[in-house]
Amino acid sequence: MTLDKAAGAFALLAPYESLLLAVSGGPDSVALMLLCAQWPERASHEIAVATVDHGLRADARAEAEQVGEWARSLGFAHHLLSWEGEKPQTRIQERARAARYALLADCATSLGSGAIVTAHHADDQAETILFRLTRGSGVSGLAGMAPRSNAHGAPLLRPLLAFPKAELVEICENAGQRYFCDPSNANDAYARARLRKLMPLLAQQGLDRTALLRLGERAARAEAALASCAAAAHERALTETAPALAGFDAGALTELPLDILQRLLAREIARLAPQAQLRLDRLERAADRLSRALREKAPLRLTIADLLIESDGNNVTLRPAPPRRSA
Repeated sequence: MTLDKAAGAFALLAPYESLLLAVSGGPDSVALMLLCAQWPERASHEIAVATVDHGLRADARAEAEQVGEWARSLGFAHHLLSWEGEKPQTRIQERARAARYALLADCATSLGSGAIVTAHHADDQAETILFRLTRGSGVSGLAGMAPRSNAHGAPLLRPLLAFPKAELVEICENAGQRYFCDPSNANDAYARARLRKLMPLLAQQGLDRTALLRLGERAARAEAALASCAAAAHERALTETAPALAGFDAGALTELPLDILQRLLAREIARLAPQAQLRLDRLERAADRLSRALREKAPLRLTIADLLIESDGNNVTLRPAPPRRSA
C-alpha cells in the first residue's frame, strides 16, 4: 500500500529528468531516499542526494557523512554541503533554513538538477498551519506548504505531504534502515518545538492533525479563488507594463475588494522587485492606503519594497523608487 501511495505521490517528480533529494538523516528524509530507490521510474531519472551540515552541532558532520554512505549504498551520488562562516545568535532556525535552501539551490544548479525534493510530511504541514495560525497569518499562509514551490529560483517539490510521520518512520524500520533524531526538535527554545508539545492538548479539543489539514485544504481553495479573481482584475486594469513599470487604470481598481487589490499589488511587486522580502502587514497597509485614496479620488505617493506607488486619480503606477537623499 505504501509503495502504491508513493508511486502516486511521486507523479509530482516525473516531469523532472534530474532531481536532488534533500536528506538530513532524519526518518522523514531517509524514508524519502528509500522510496526513491524503489520508485518504478527511478531508472529514467538522474537522482542525487545532498545533506547540509549547518555546523551547529558537534555530531552533525559525522551524521552527514553517514548519510552519504547510506545514499551510496542505494546507488545515489551524495553531496555534503556546509554552512560556512560565523553563525547568527538570533533567529537561528529561520536563518539556518534560509542558508540550507540557498546551498541546496546552488548544488542543484551546479548539477543541472531540475528540482529539489524535500521530505515534508503531513505532520509538518499541520504544524506549519498551526504555527501560522498563531501568527495571525492570512489565507495564503493558512493553506500551508504547497506540493510545488520555489527555492532561490529552483523548483521545490514536496511529494510526501499526504504521509504521516509515523508512516515514514515505519518505512525505515521495515527496511532495517537507521536514521538520526535531531535534538533541536525537542528544544523548548524554539517556537515550533513548544507548539509540538501542545499538539496532544489541542487534539483533545478537536484541533488535531486532521482538522488542521482540513483547514489548510479549505484555505488553499479560497486562496486559489482569490488568486483567480486577482488575475482577472489585473488583466482588466493593466494599461502599461515594462521591466521597471506597471500602470493601471484607477477607475478599474477603485471598486475592487481590498483582498483582490492587495493580491494585484503583490503580483506586481513580485515582478518588479523579486528579491524583496514583502511582509503581509506592510502589504495590507499599502493596499488599504491605495484603496482609500482611490475612493476619495485623492493623490497618493507611497513606497514599499523599494518601489514607488503613485496615484493621481486617473492612473496608478508602480516603479522603482528613486534613491534616497543622503543626510
